[in-house]
Amino acid sequence: MNRRHYAVSLQQASEEAPVLARLAALTRDSSNRLRAIEALIPAALRHAVQAGPIEGSTWCLLVKGNAAAAKLRQLSPALQAHLRSRGWDVTAIRLKVQA
Repeated sequence: MNRRHYAVSLQQASEEAPVLARLAALTRDSSNRLRAIEALIPAALRHAVQAGPIEGSTWCLLVKGNAAAAKLRQLSPALQAHLRSRGWDVTAIRLKVQA
């Protein structure tokens, strides 16, 4: 292991470490997916939705509150279809309600 005695940026560290690079790529991909479906989410709910982790073909959305999660469950088939039309392999959207 190569020890450094100087500070490096997060971007530089992630580029040099494969695990961090993969994590950064997944984070960017998740954020891009959220931007792609943002127009399909009602304006009043957009503030309550955050991009979450990607696990294979399942994508997770972090949602503030049960009411927002219920509405997103109704929209889920349309969101999945839109993401697939944009080239993402999304077979399921999992919703995680945050307290």
